[in-house]
Amino acid sequence: MRQCLTSPNGGYYTTNREGRDQFGRKGDFVTSPEISQIFGELFGLWLLTEWMVQGRKKHGVELIEVGPGRGTLMDDILRTVSTFKSLVSSIENVYLVEASPSLRAAQKELLCGDAKLEEVSIGYRSISKFAGLPITWCEDIRRDKTPFIFAHEFFDALPIHAFQSVPPSQPPTQTLSTPTGQISLNKSKPEAQKPQWRELLVSPTTLTSGITTSASSSPSMKSKEPKPDFQLSLAKASNPSSLLLPAQSQRYKDLLPTKDAVIEISPESHSYVADFARRIGGSKNAKLTASSAVPPAPPKSEPSGAALILDYGPTDTIPSSTLRGIRSHQLVSPFAGAGEVDLSADVDFLALVEAALGASDNVEVHGPVEQGVFLEQMGIRERSEMLIRGLERKSEKGAEGPGDREGSLDNDAVEVQSGKRAIREAVDRLVSRLPGRGMGTLYKALAIVPERGGKRPVGFGGGLVV
Repeated sequence: MRQCLTSPNGGYYTTNREGRDQFGRKGDFVTSPEISQIFGELFGLWLLTEWMVQGRKKHGVELIEVGPGRGTLMDDILRTVSTFKSLVSSIENVYLVEASPSLRAAQKELLCGDAKLEEVSIGYRSISKFAGLPITWCEDIRRDKTPFIFAHEFFDALPIHAFQSVPPSQPPTQTLSTPTGQISLNKSKPEAQKPQWRELLVSPTTLTSGITTSASSSPSMKSKEPKPDFQLSLAKASNPSSLLLPAQSQRYKDLLPTKDAVIEISPESHSYVADFARRIGGSKNAKLTASSAVPPAPPKSEPSGAALILDYGPTDTIPSSTLRGIRSHQLVSPFAGAGEVDLSADVDFLALVEAALGASDNVEVHGPVEQGVFLEQMGIRERSEMLIRGLERKSEKGAEGPGDREGSLDNDAVEVQSGKRAIREAVDRLVSRLPGRGMGTLYKALAIVPERGGKRPVGFGGGLVV
């Protein structure tokens, strides 16, 4: 997945193909920030409420987004918070973690306009068109600040390992005839008498594979797509990954006795969310030992900051056979057209929870909750009605109001009605719980905040007292 998506030589996100855009209706997929400006505005509102709950820090606040796409989400966040001067004055920097040079250029154009882009020691820097905030593109950020981290449709693109449970092997009986009788030569190891996890490996297509992915059963994929270049094949023996990764959680151990059970594990996802937790709450108390690969991060004097994650995946089960390819808004084989299709897999939210709590003693994790629930608690319907009333006022006054990215409308009543319908349809798509109609149940929200006795954040059942 990493090679196909981010390789400097032909990666899906890192290669600029003339006339082709991954995002939007003319691309391969549409993300929530592209559907409605309200989505990003509510992220900005969530940032504001968390900053208030944590005492309205006057300095040291950092905004971090991983996988920022075209920059639309951060653009709406900054536009929203730019009206709250006390919050803006506390923000020292905005960091964007981006692997693609072409997407970085698109982000700079949207967020900074004609402002100069300069190379700095940790990456590149420019100035936001909102409030003059510095924006830095980099891969590593120091940990001694107050980070507010956003990850929207980021974890689904991180590489996974897939494993299948196989029953105990039964070796053929071997005997030796002696003058005193038959002697069995079989000396099975104890582990051979138990089920084992075997890794599903990507191999060239030579034989028919009976292993499916989420796209391989799609009728459109079967009829229109070329034969895949690769397939999943079951490893013939255990390997280090199959011995180590499934042993890290009781959830995986509980599935091992289930014959042919398939699980997906993303160690890189666990590392990222653990890093989020340590940035917010500090590392667990740990002593440096000779076997430590990386020295533990220094303790944080005061837990601060938060992380908001929105992605798709099951609420409380382990993803299984979810690797998919997406092209032109259709499911395609993930093993055909390497570097030309988007690849993703469902996010294991409970694994993220375990990794975050295991990384720091000073954080709480809330969720996952359905995206529809989160957005409605954040006030998506109320904000949509505000935009609609704004359209109506524009129609009455014959003038365009400031700050609304939904576009300018003239006085024609048909145009106004069309704008109102577009706003409501976008909101319905983001929150709908009807299968196949919207994103309200498919996507989930997860929050990491400093430990505070279980007090829920806004959007996760909590409120704000001003």
